[in-house]
Amino acid sequence: MRAAPQGTARDRKATDNATVRTVFLIGPDKRIKAMFTYPMSTGRNFDEVLRVLDSIQLTAKHKVATPVNWRPGNDVIIAPSVSEEEAKTQFPGGWKAPKPYLRIVQQPK
Repeated sequence: MRAAPQGTARDRKATDNATVRTVFLIGPDKRIKAMFTYPMSTGRNFDEVLRVLDSIQLTAKHKVATPVNWRPGNDVIIAPSVSEEEAKTQFPGGWKAPKPYLRIVQQPK
């Protein structure tokens, strides 16, 4: 364990204080949807924050999930909570199903 920094605040650096910064994404339902925590020595990745925000908004509106490394416009996954009947109504163009539990569809508009 590291010893506590000595001296005044002017003598310390951000790395001495072990400061972290957290970005919270809060939904309209007032619930935290995502948190990103960065050490003070690391810059925040706003491209990733915006990607996650786009994903959260899309999944809330269309009952889909976004796969790893998803970008707006890429295919998405129909949420497992969506029944086959509901999926046929919501996605009339059909979907690819490489596994029974994995239904891949074009991103809804």
